[in-house]
Amino acid sequence: MAKRRLRNRKVRYVAIGAALATGGTIVALLPSANAADAKTPDQIMTMCERSAVVNGVKRSVEDFGGAFADGFQADNCDFVETNFETFDGPTEKSSIDFPNCEPNATEAAKVSITWSATAAQGQGKYVSTQQGGGGGLFGFLSGSWVKHKGTLDMTVKSATAGDTETRDVPVGKVLHMEFTPKLQRMTGEWRVRIDADPGSFAVNPSPEQNFVAPDVVEGPVILPGAAGAPGVVDGTSKAVLEDC
Repeated sequence: MAKRRLRNRKVRYVAIGAALATGGTIVALLPSANAADAKTPDQIMTMCERSAVVNGVKRSVEDFGGAFADGFQADNCDFVETNFETFDGPTEKSSIDFPNCEPNATEAAKVSITWSATAAQGQGKYVSTQQGGGGGLFGFLSGSWVKHKGTLDMTVKSATAGDTETRDVPVGKVLHMEFTPKLQRMTGEWRVRIDADPGSFAVNPSPEQNFVAPDVVEGPVILPGAAGAPGVVDGTSKAVLEDC
């Protein structure tokens, strides 16, 4: 058995030597493409942004600032929603202070308070899903985002809440308003696919490759605006009293 193993190895070496001597090609057998081409989430998101089709929309290289010679990095990218939830966001001070701290004050002061709060419309885990100049994928999330009740298109950068209220400030107290926005969280995956290549005379065939980058996108719950005005952030306003 040992002699046969040695003889097979010798034949293999002779074949390689002959190929080198005649200018032939040696094809190295590598692991599967998916194992060899493992990607980080950020690399997957770059491939998604430079895909030929994103969420069913055909694209050109100009859509992501590429040149004709750059081509596409993947054939298809889809965002697949896996979970959706709403929750209370952080409470923030939304007005200036209104004191009733005069030494000779004997009764509550009636004040008109105008308060305002702003919430970012969307934030994702990756640079390419952020709004603004950092990437162009956020608009593709709108289809998944707006199907939930009372939400704005995700290309809108921020939304506000506010009101003017009349309040009483007791003697020896300082009043201000606080606002707690209601937020929503959409969890899902960006799924990128490179189609199988049957190969040709000069190109080796390659199998289909699939890559997944999980993402979590957050933004405010939006109430419908009045008379066609933009929607406003849903949440709870509260008057807070403190000692002078």
